Amino acid sequence: MGSRRSFIKKTALGSAALWLGHTGVFGSNPLIKSSYPNISLAQWSLNRAFFKGELNPKDFPDIAKNSFDLNAVEYVNAFYKEVAKSEKYWNQLKSTASAAGVKNLLIMVDDEGELGNPNNNERTQAIENHYKWINAAKLLGCHSIRVNAFGQGDKISLKNSLIDGLGRLSEYGAKENINVLIENHGLHTSDGKFMTSILKEVNNKYLGTLPDFGNWCLNAKWGSTQNNKCSEIYDPYQGVSDFLPYAKGVSAKSYNFDSIGNETFLDYGKLLKVVKDSGFDGYIGIEYEGEKLSEPEGIKATKALIEKVWLNLD
Repeated sequence: MGSRRSFIKKTALGSAALWLGHTGVFGSNPLIKSSYPNISLAQWSLNRAFFKGELNPKDFPDIAKNSFDLNAVEYVNAFYKEVAKSEKYWNQLKSTASAAGVKNLLIMVDDEGELGNPNNNERTQAIENHYKWINAAKLLGCHSIRVNAFGQGDKISLKNSLIDGLGRLSEYGAKENINVLIENHGLHTSDGKFMTSILKEVNNKYLGTLPDFGNWCLNAKWGSTQNNKCSEIYDPYQGVSDFLPYAKGVSAKSYNFDSIGNETFLDYGKLLKVVKDSGFDGYIGIEYEGEKLSEPEGIKATKALIEKVWLNLD
């Protein structure tokens, strides 16, 4: 039985390795690993390959470990909707991660309704839609799910709706020992002061944040600040600083790199200094979202940049 399992695993990884193949100029920095920050891989970094079926979601922990030498992962619910309520699937995925020596951190949850919907019935439905992902996160051994704090209405009514929606969801999370994390994803969710005021009102230790380096656009949903297309941006360094006291993860967004490996839009030196100076000791998740490099190359470039910058910070 053991040899058969080993054969299947090697076969699956072989096909993934063929796809990932070339390592390019952005290889791992050969420094002492004990000095490195904790780095994880967000599944969205490989979203094109997963959506096209070039990679299988059940192999994600093995891919993170064997292709990128990363020991922690962040799942995306879009790739698991058909198995969302399958305890068997989540238990098997947990076993896969455990066998690979990979830690399951969180599930990023999208498209389950607005937690700040002004309609109480629709807001309640959105809250309950998230329950299955909290249950899945618990089965996987994750510490959190990541949610979107979208909603409608003026700031006062929106704030009240979000206090209710996020408050009730985090109460359910507390029962299962799973955190509910807010990510800056555009519009009001990228207003650091506004969102942290909601966290203070809810006052539940199971409600936290997942600050993203790149999603600070205040006038567009999802908040991408790629290619300088956003006309109203919340200062990224202030936003990350606002979120860090409540952070249980950090999302290192990246888009493009120059010839020496620096991100061309985001100042990783400044961003990572904010993170390091805060005393944050959780995982920094690679979330490559660029188009010029392939997904594997973008992941490796982001990893090399995080390691290089972190080790040179005071």
